[in-house]
Formats: sequence, structure tokens, C-alpha cells
Amino acid sequence: MKILRTIADVRAAVREARSDGRTVGLVPTMGAFHDGHLSLMRRAREQNDLVVVSLFVNPTQFGANEDLGAYPRDEARDAALAEAEGVDILFAPPASEIYPDGFATNIHVAGLTDVLDGAARGPHHFDGVATVVTKLFGIVRPDVAYFGQKDAQQVLVVRRVVRDLDLDVRIEACPIVREADGLAMSSRNVYLDADARAQATALNRALDAAASVFEAGERDGDGILSAAGRVLADAGITPEYLELRDAMTLEPVARVEGDALLAVAAHVGAARLIDNHLLSAPKDA
Repeated sequence: MKILRTIADVRAAVREARSDGRTVGLVPTMGAFHDGHLSLMRRAREQNDLVVVSLFVNPTQFGANEDLGAYPRDEARDAALAEAEGVDILFAPPASEIYPDGFATNIHVAGLTDVLDGAARGPHHFDGVATVVTKLFGIVRPDVAYFGQKDAQQVLVVRRVVRDLDLDVRIEACPIVREADGLAMSSRNVYLDADARAQATALNRALDAAASVFEAGERDGDGILSAAGRVLADAGITPEYLELRDAMTLEPVARVEGDALLAVAAHVGAARLIDNHLLSAPKDA
């Protein structure tokens, strides 16, 4: 595996692969790898001849009071894990390579970014995501890019960027990877002490409770959300948001009649965690 730091070096390596007719898969990450990241790399390895993983803690998607400085970083560990998964190139640039002096372009996706994490974290967050992902697509020119479904809103935003800007890349969303007790894997889980770690399992249990009443026939949004809210309250968690949204448009859903995203965010101990379940009902339900 090659560790590359510059855009020029990555482009040269991809150009060589393309000249041989090889396909290219990209896994964009901010590092601190866990099994969720590794599952994306495995999928990319299965489907592509050349696998590129970017490792870049993107400063533009963090707010002034967020955890940019504390975000977990261990490049040597991440590189070893990526190499073990058969990754060909780890692109680990300094911030100045991605955002050189005078950088003045920002990509904003209207509508999708106004709710959920966009409302909670501010417009800078998804602007930063959209901008850096677009840059990565321009640098690597992948056939396919892989993202985790845990960041469901991010997947929708990236897909909208690809559609609206006519970018020639397929976006593949891969399933959420969970710990044995159901907690969604996240780089921020390292912030949890033992008590908070146990409390954090309530997020997925709340989503499971909502899914259970949905599967039992409940279609009213308030009823579904109430089932989840009770579990969170019993665990002493006040959600930052707990919402039911259309799975494609993120418009509010009062009654589930198609595909809906049940999404939650909450501060647990020192960590801000997110999770979601997809609820699907027949169109005539």
C-alpha cells in the first residue's frame, strides 16, 4: 500500500491504473478506523481493481465549539488496518493541500441540509462535507465511492451533489455496522466512559422499539416517535433530535406510507452520537 500526501501523486497513480483499464473505488474517511470503515474498504476491494482510501480530518465541517482538535487521530494504526484490507492507496494530505491559501469556493446543497444535523450543527457542516467530497471526486475520479448508512443525511447530500453537478461517480451506501449490544460504530465512541457507553445503547434500543411498533402495524408518526422517546427517557437521554423524515427528501413524515428515515442524535457523556433506522411500508399501507 502506498501512502500519498499530494494531489499530484494521487492523480498520477490513478492515471496509471486507468491506462491499464482498471476500475477505481474511493472510501472517503476522517480516520480513526473501526469495523464500519473496514466494511466499506472490503466492499470497495470486492468491486474495484484499485482502492483509494482518503484519510483527512476535514476542518471545514467542524464548528467553532465542536471537537476538531480532539478528534481521534492515529495514522499509523489506520494505515496498518487499511493495508490489511488490501487498500492500494491511502491518501493522507495535510490541510494545506486540500485548502491552499486563497481557497474561496464553497458548495451548498439547499433543502436537504436545513434539517436534522444541518439544523443541529449549522450550515457549515454539510457545506464542508459537500465541498471536500467534491474535491476528492475531482482528485481521484472514482467509478464508485462508498459511504456508511449511519450518516444517512450525508449520503443524501452527496448523492444530490453528484446529481446536480453531473459527476460521473456512483454512490454506494453500505449498512450500519454495530457493536454486539447494538451501538452503532463511530470514531466518537472512544469519548465514552463505561457509564456513558452503557447508556449509549439506548439509542439503538429506542430505534428498535419504534421499528417494533411500526412492524406491528403502527403508521402514525407520533406513535412511532413516542415508542422511541420512551426508551430514551428511561435511559436518561434527552435527544438533540428524534425525527421521522422522508427517506429521500427529508421532508417531515406524519404517517409512514413509503420509505421513512427514523433518525436520532444525542449527547451521551462526552460524545455526540447519531443513529437511524429505515422504515419501509407498502405504498398503499
